[in-house]
Amino acid sequence: MEDVKKISSATNGHSHVPEPGSVAEVLQYKKLQERFIQQFEHIFPDKLAPRTVIIIPSITMDQEILSKISGINHYEERMLCMLMLLRLPRTHVIYVTSEPIDPVIVDYYLHMLPGITGYHALRRLTLFNCHDFSSKPLTQKILERPRLIQRIKDFIPPDHEAHMSCFNVTPLERSLAVQLQVPIYGCDPDLYELGSKSNGRKIFRECGLNVPPGFEDLKNEDGIINALAKLKEQNPGLRKAVVKINDGFSGDGNAVFSYSGSENIVDFKKWVKENLHTRLKFVAPDISYEVFMQKFKSMEGIVEEFLEGEPKESPSVQCRVTPTGHCEIISTHDQELGGESGQVYIGAHFPASNEYAVELGKMGITVAEALRDKGVLGRFAVDFISVKEKEEWKHYPIEINLRKGGTTHPFLMLQFLTDGKYDAEQGVYYTSKGHLIRYYFCSDNLRSDKYKGLSPHDLIDIAMVNDLHYDGSSQEGIMFHLIGALSQFGKLGVVCIGSTPQRARELYARIVTVLEKEC
Repeated sequence: MEDVKKISSATNGHSHVPEPGSVAEVLQYKKLQERFIQQFEHIFPDKLAPRTVIIIPSITMDQEILSKISGINHYEERMLCMLMLLRLPRTHVIYVTSEPIDPVIVDYYLHMLPGITGYHALRRLTLFNCHDFSSKPLTQKILERPRLIQRIKDFIPPDHEAHMSCFNVTPLERSLAVQLQVPIYGCDPDLYELGSKSNGRKIFRECGLNVPPGFEDLKNEDGIINALAKLKEQNPGLRKAVVKINDGFSGDGNAVFSYSGSENIVDFKKWVKENLHTRLKFVAPDISYEVFMQKFKSMEGIVEEFLEGEPKESPSVQCRVTPTGHCEIISTHDQELGGESGQVYIGAHFPASNEYAVELGKMGITVAEALRDKGVLGRFAVDFISVKEKEEWKHYPIEINLRKGGTTHPFLMLQFLTDGKYDAEQGVYYTSKGHLIRYYFCSDNLRSDKYKGLSPHDLIDIAMVNDLHYDGSSQEGIMFHLIGALSQFGKLGVVCIGSTPQRARELYARIVTVLEKEC
């Protein structure tokens, strides 16, 4: 409520601006979204149509949990892949960030544009920033700066159709869309709760999918205790369970509970209550029991079995619902999860294993159609846990992310650079050359204390000297992202595109070797 008051006071000099969250604002937003259907049908297919895309890479989520992620402010750079839209010669891009982006990083992306000179692209690129290093969501910072909003509006040419592209869409993004008078290619914030952990379980059951044993709509510590006790009673051999806050990010709203030592216990509820404080291990670093429970009480959440097995994979399916209601599978990935509890997103292989990629796509379409019927628009992902039993894979959907994610920007880079498409019926990605199949390995978490102190200029120099770049002629190679996080946090993102999965991993190994040598 505090944030809404600040934003309201920042705009109270403009009487035509509706109050954040008001009926007037919601009605204006819905009219903008209705207009977007026509833009999608007529402007999107035309590569020469004049248009402006406003990129707002705000991760508008719980800031206390996000603050535990190293270099989180630099995650705004992940959507720099959208600069590849400048390959369309009449498309303008406005990109807004919290802090200035080093020009060498911008140049790095523009250098990869196929068929467009850097000069031509720069004329159509506008960069704004808030000069605000605080942990507040970027969108909130923009809303607190009405002069910045006006400058954004001034840079949209009068003959252009415009829309916003966001990491996720909340009431803050809706307020910004209304003030800019442009639609958003994303889910209505009134439907955002459909992507909560609790509602995800319900939607999966509606779709007839195999949901892990568990309980949703839990409201507090007592609900967690009851659910943990019931799970153990239902499955006496259960070793671990996962407690998840409804709106977590990259696993950092999760905690793992161990039942070790409860073999001879009769009253599981009493035992869980006595041991919850010591046996609940949090994925987010440096988060206390009290803070986790406070977050759980405010956002609610679920408890479900920690699925075990060997082999076990963590695939995901990326889907899209277009403004005209068409559902499509964009990609599939096998995610690499790490951390002590195996809950933190580290990276991903594209596409998912050929043993089950097609099957996952079919499940993804089922979920996409269910969400479309509830009004969902734009990109989202469905995460699974997959366990092989008796030579057959069993897939358990565990969450829906109604937003862009860790696999969005790598795939967009591949798609922009190769102009290809993922064939969901085959589980294979083909480039525009038709016969060429491509794979990649990507990570947001290539890190070492040795990398600290390397500036973006240093990284680009190392990459050029050691031939670590993307080769458009072979359609293979390496792209870096999260470059701004390198110097302070020793952290870097990479996408390694290869003609085989092995080739993609070899390229990643080469990066690690080169950085070790150079540092």
